[in-house]
Amino acid sequence: MRNATTALFAGALAVMPAIGFAADSDDPIVIPIHNWSSQIVMSNVVGQIFESMGNNVEYVTTDSQAVYESVRLGDVTLELEVWEGAFGASFRAAQEKGGIVDVGDHNAVTREDWWYPMWTKEACPGLPDWKALNDCAAVFATAETGDKGRYLDGPVDWLKHGQERVAALGMDFVVVNAGSAAALWAEIGAAEADKRPVVVFNWTPNFAEAVWPGEFVEFPAWEDGCDKDPAVGPNPDALYDCGNPAKGYLKKAAWDGMESKWPAAYGVLSKISFTNAQIAEMAKLVDVDELEPEEAAEEWLDANEDIWKPWIDAGS
Repeated sequence: MRNATTALFAGALAVMPAIGFAADSDDPIVIPIHNWSSQIVMSNVVGQIFESMGNNVEYVTTDSQAVYESVRLGDVTLELEVWEGAFGASFRAAQEKGGIVDVGDHNAVTREDWWYPMWTKEACPGLPDWKALNDCAAVFATAETGDKGRYLDGPVDWLKHGQERVAALGMDFVVVNAGSAAALWAEIGAAEADKRPVVVFNWTPNFAEAVWPGEFVEFPAWEDGCDKDPAVGPNPDALYDCGNPAKGYLKKAAWDGMESKWPAAYGVLSKISFTNAQIAEMAKLVDVDELEPEEAAEEWLDANEDIWKPWIDAGS
């Protein structure tokens, strides 16, 4: 089945370079790969679109925070998922140095924060309020956390500042970092069997919201400066004493030399805009359907020509 799909897809792409594109460089467009499924599949989707236009593409595994410095220096060409909550600070810092440009927002609205599956609410009925969660901390205790609750945060390189928030708000929780996104899903899946209460880092869009209905914990509302100025937020002596943005952006970024070196590809990049549902579907193809990222990208492109082909027409 994969070979047939791949052959059909390749055949369809074979005619694409006939469209009138501006001349792009023969050098490869370098696309970074991170450690969550939607970004990996989206990178392959966009990479295959660029290849259909006659461009060369190279994928490199890159730290999800350091990538903005890499883009700024031209070591990688672009970043397709700039999440406001997770990477906004790193993106802004790179912008201030110069060399990286904002190529526009996706249609998706993002949120990243502490999250629990709905069965957890039965054990802690005051949720989603963070104070109620803290009052229920013992419900989340494990052998490794003693009498304190366990919160499973994202991988260390995502810089979610769970530890700082616990300290700033005086919470009775121990923060444990997951090694990968897959470890977060495994935690929820293991808890589902006996409806064990869990609180983990989660985000939207991703496939999990369709598999495990749940809610985000409601911390003090995000205010600009909460991560930089102790005076912002309820604790005047600490940073990170508020939640992440509840309606965050999802941007695209590029090296500022991309437009002149790969004008056709840059034009298409400026038109690309994925929705929450489309991004969740990309993640599902890997996390639920267990396709390889390259195969997932092929399947998504094959099923959604009406979405991506107009980007090529408009960007060329």
